[in-house]
Amino acid sequence: MKMKLALNIRRTIAATSILFLCAFNAQAGTVEPTKPAKQTQAFPGDSVYQLPITLENQQGNKFKLASQAGNIVITSMFYNSCEYVCPMLIDTIRMLEKKLDEKEKSRLSILLVTLDPARDNVTTLQSIAKTRELDKQHWVLARTSEKSVRQLAAVLNIQYRQMESGEFNHTSALILLDKNGRILARSGTLGTVDDEFLKTIKSALNN
Repeated sequence: MKMKLALNIRRTIAATSILFLCAFNAQAGTVEPTKPAKQTQAFPGDSVYQLPITLENQQGNKFKLASQAGNIVITSMFYNSCEYVCPMLIDTIRMLEKKLDEKEKSRLSILLVTLDPARDNVTTLQSIAKTRELDKQHWVLARTSEKSVRQLAAVLNIQYRQMESGEFNHTSALILLDKNGRILARSGTLGTVDDEFLKTIKSALNN
């Protein structure tokens, strides 16, 4: 599974780089090779943080996905107009939080990225956080470009499709990332606590 994930991440990043270089060389009228930028931090081959995307949080602050490095993170993808599954996804994460002691909760971060950046702007994300009383110190609701949404969904193995109504069919999964952005576990259980997933969260937080 890890080898397949690493390969998917490399393919996604490679495709992004090729498209960028083709566009740049076409505009500049040159085919000279471009030297790759130096990375400030090296991540494992199966790290989600190798994906070079920029997001915007509910405060309107932009940040790199890799800025989450060093944290134990529960991540998933959602959208605001979802009436059933996405609210339950948030509820399930809060259930998991309640099973943690204060020290463990202080070490856990939650990153939810919208599948619907066209409608879920910063104001919408702020409204969700306020209505659901989400602690901004630990909960990040974020948006990014449609292209980056597709890339992140591919790396996280979250499938989605927008319907004619504007709503989305999508995979509902909670994904646990270690401090280097590697996937430790995933759970499709919503509405109740997945004991195995919780066990992995506690282990990661206490190591």
